[in-house]
Amino acid sequence: MSAFPFYQVDAFTDHRLRGNPAAVCILESDWLDDAVMQAIAAENNLSETAFIIPAMGDAPHKLRWFTPTVEVEICGHATLASGHVLLRERGHTGAQAFETQSGILTVEPQGETLLMRLPASDTKSSLIPHDLERVLRARPLEVGKGGGFLVVVIDSVERLRALAPRSDHLMAAGAGHLIVTALGSEGDGCDYACRVFAPESGIPEDPVTGSAHAILAPFWAKRLKKDVLDALQVSERGGAMTCRVEGDKVALTGQAVTVITGAFHL
Repeated sequence: MSAFPFYQVDAFTDHRLRGNPAAVCILESDWLDDAVMQAIAAENNLSETAFIIPAMGDAPHKLRWFTPTVEVEICGHATLASGHVLLRERGHTGAQAFETQSGILTVEPQGETLLMRLPASDTKSSLIPHDLERVLRARPLEVGKGGGFLVVVIDSVERLRALAPRSDHLMAAGAGHLIVTALGSEGDGCDYACRVFAPESGIPEDPVTGSAHAILAPFWAKRLKKDVLDALQVSERGGAMTCRVEGDKVALTGQAVTVITGAFHL
């Protein structure tokens, strides 16, 4: 039997049992078989399980992410969680660089917070899929596609909080990866808010989605004519971050807290 260090981290929050939980597994020098990593992610049954091969010398760490059903090309909250584990639990210092399928991603400490940079995604106008308005029970004001997601703008954060779409209905409507977003206000405590549904990747609703804000921050920055935005993800668990658009990157600032430490035994 083998074992490796295992952590569960709540990302984009400073309160345990809030934000988005991610599992972080520290491997040695080689990946496990893909089928084994997928089975571990299914066992954890969180939005994402991250697997890290720590760096040797000045090379970046290696990082991969799995949902309970598939490997994904990018995941923001599990990258933030991975940086948190290396910095807060494993004694690393300074900016942490990760070699991933989406290029080199970095997480660096800034006092109590962490700063992560992700590739920015453009959103192009799109037609609304048939039946999606009925499934959401909300009228889209604008529809686009970006970063592999359908992006739908609705009229209020209050209506956003009330959404309760069924996963099978989203899949049938062709919205297996869906971001629904609304303009925020001072009363809402944000510049914009969102919710993210990804049943096509085995995630009925993702509590807080860093990669979604790499899509939404440029989208709302153009409309609000500002490069720094406060964002809320108004899922049941909820989470918050500050987003700064930096050309072809989006810098996301948030916090993370460890909730479980131990060993995963195979």
